[in-house]
Formats: sequence, C-alpha cells, structure tokens
Amino acid sequence: MCGWGNTFSTEALEGALPLGQNTPQKCPYGLYAEQLQGTAFTAPRSCNQRVWFYRIRPSVVHFPFTNYEGNEQFSPLNSVKIDLGRLVTPQQIRWMPPKKVEEGIDFVDGLRVVAGSGSPQLKTGFSILQYQFTKSMGDRCMCNSDGDFLFVPEKGELLITTECGKLRVKPKEICVIPRGIKFTVDFADSSCTFARGYMSEVYAGHFVIPDLGPIGANGLANPRDFLYPIACYEDRDQGVEYEIIQKFQNQYFSAKCTYSPFDVVAWHGNYAPYKYDLNLFNVVNSVSYDHLDPSIFTVLTCQSAEKGVAVLDFVIFKDRWSVQEHSFRPPYYHRNTMNEYMGLIEGVYEAKEEGFVMGGGSLHNCMVPHGPEEKVFEKASNAELKPERVSEGSMAFMFESTYIINPTEYAMNEMNIDKDYYKCWINIQKHFNPNQK
Repeated sequence: MCGWGNTFSTEALEGALPLGQNTPQKCPYGLYAEQLQGTAFTAPRSCNQRVWFYRIRPSVVHFPFTNYEGNEQFSPLNSVKIDLGRLVTPQQIRWMPPKKVEEGIDFVDGLRVVAGSGSPQLKTGFSILQYQFTKSMGDRCMCNSDGDFLFVPEKGELLITTECGKLRVKPKEICVIPRGIKFTVDFADSSCTFARGYMSEVYAGHFVIPDLGPIGANGLANPRDFLYPIACYEDRDQGVEYEIIQKFQNQYFSAKCTYSPFDVVAWHGNYAPYKYDLNLFNVVNSVSYDHLDPSIFTVLTCQSAEKGVAVLDFVIFKDRWSVQEHSFRPPYYHRNTMNEYMGLIEGVYEAKEEGFVMGGGSLHNCMVPHGPEEKVFEKASNAELKPERVSEGSMAFMFESTYIINPTEYAMNEMNIDKDYYKCWINIQKHFNPNQK
C-alpha cells in the first residue's frame, strides 16, 4: 500500500498536453515542461508520485528569497521554538477555541503551530496547526517544502487555488495539498469575513487511504469520492507583483515574481491536490457486541517504516447507528501506545457532552488515561440498549500518531487552556460491591 494508482490528465487548452512523451523539443503553445517529484526518482512504481506541468513560465523565474517577518511564529528566531522548544507534559489538555485574529490577517499570517513531533529537516514526524484569517491572500501564494498539508475547515468555505487548478472546500470536507505545490487560500464567498480550521502537516511520506484487509473491497473512504482539480491557468504579467511565501524548515521566506505562479495550462500525473467530503465516509461498526477500535474510522493514513504504524492517521467520528448488545457503547476508558489530538468540526462529541467545543481541541498522549466523562458513563451504563443514532449532527476528528505529541509554547502560553478539564473525570463514582455480582 503505497499510492493511489491513479494518473490524471487535464488541459485547459486542447492539445496542450504533449502526446507520447513528457519533454518534446518544443511544447505545444510555446509552454515549458516542468516536473514536480513527490517521491524519489527510484521509488518503486507503485509508490512513485510525480506530476508534469506544462506552464507559461518555469517556476524558477523569481527574485531571490528573503526572510519573511509577517508571521512572528515562523520568523527565524521563533522557528527554533517550534522544532526544539515543544513543552513536555503527560497532562491531559483541552483547549478552548483560539482568540479571533485581527482584521486584515490572511491565511499565511494567521497560521499557528499547536503541537507536533519530529523535524522537517530529518523528514520525520508531523505538526498540528490551526488557521484563521479575515482576508483573502490575493496576489500571494504559499509553497511548503516541509510536508503535505491536510486542511480540516471548521468555519468558512475556502477557495484554494493551486498550480493544478481550483478547489472549493467547506466545513465537513477536507483538502490535501502535497509538499511543494503552490497554493493560495481565499474566501469562496465574497460576503464571508472569517474562516477558521485545523490542519496537520506530515514531514515523512504522503497521505493515502488505508488498506481494508478483512473488511473487503468496500468501506471507509471510497477512492471514487476523492476529487481532483482540472487545469485552470492565469496568464497575468502586466503590472503584477506576486509574492511567494516558501515554508522551509519551519521558517518563512519571501520571493517576488512579476507574473502569476498559477500559469499551468495542462498537467498529468498522480501528485496533485485533492478534496474529500467526509459525509461520504462509509462507517464500519460492530453489529454484535463491544465498541471497536477507532482505527475503523480512519479516512487517511501516512504510514511509517514500521508496518501498520502511522506517522499520522486522520480519523473521524460521524453520525451512525449503534446496535451493539450487552455492551458499553461509547468509547471505553483506555491507555494506548498511540498519541491523540482531537478537534470538533460540528455538534457535540459523543464522549464529551460538555466543554469540548467547536474550534477547540484536546491532547491525550502515550499511556495517559482518558475516556468518557462521568455523566456520559452513567447515562450509557444505564441506557436501554436499542438501536439508536449516535453523534447525530456531529463531526469530531482525531489526529493519531505513533510519535508523542508535544504542545508548542504558543499552545501552552497563548491559547486558552481549559484548566478544569480534569473535573470531567474527578467525580467518577465507585460502584464496586463484592456482595453483588
């Protein structure tokens, strides 16, 4: 299980894609051929990911990079804190939604690292981020050298323009922008003035859909439901000053160019942005007894070198039927070797009916106990076990990793931490009676 197995071809002008070869002596329409390789040249065919662009100018045409100071967290001084200054604590943590950013802040300047593990320099680990912005990026774009971005919108519909084309992404949809592809994030609706959401960034490998194993050929996320952009180019070079923000080893750098970087007239390959509607996820669940492991809710996974162990899994908990017999149906109390960050896109999460709110998050690390709050346990333990809908109108998600997740200084010092989180468990009652089986 390495890649998607799909190769796409799309052209905005008929005949823009060369026939039979990738680099003819002269490309149609006077275009330039440029390859973006998402894996090593020598990666096995089943794992190899690349895209060929046929564009008006090669992307090497820009002025020199300089340090970008617009986002203080990603300045050369503070970037060291992101990689090395993560704070170590075994405490279960819950965050409230972040304070709203000021007017005039775009996606680049509103991006913050909440937690993570590893380093982009060594291509190991990942980071968890939150974005919020109050204006579109306009004539600015971003290119991430560090890893693949996974967008999980919570408020506001996004219009994401990429070198491969455009994607509209709304809450309860996700979008993946692979490493190295330039993109711009704008409001999809001109009447919108605020957008917020969650993100993850994997430094190693790429996201894929998980193997199904005994589930069989169908279930979870269906490959046919992942949508890719079609070629859509901008030919703008009169009075244009575009700014390219390059994220490189958790620092921002800026380069100017006098044309639109989104000048790709045609492309083909299997390394491209995509979106997915989480409502289409086909839930697999128990129809006899017990609450099954959360791995059955995995939408995307980025696998580590150890088989079956993830650098990062993206898992969702959506509305579904619960029909188990003789069972405690909510998530059970547990400690595990994996590490979990959770967020809420919509509604109320089934195991935390109070305090866990949209736009907030929680962190439970390796071997630290967690589970349903006291009220949820009591209600579920005494409920009539009949078929019922679970999480109606709700959508929660989890980033789960084999790597221990450490919060950043920003998350611990500038975000609103719920200091009473422990109270949802502290009053759990003793029910033990040795005289009553």
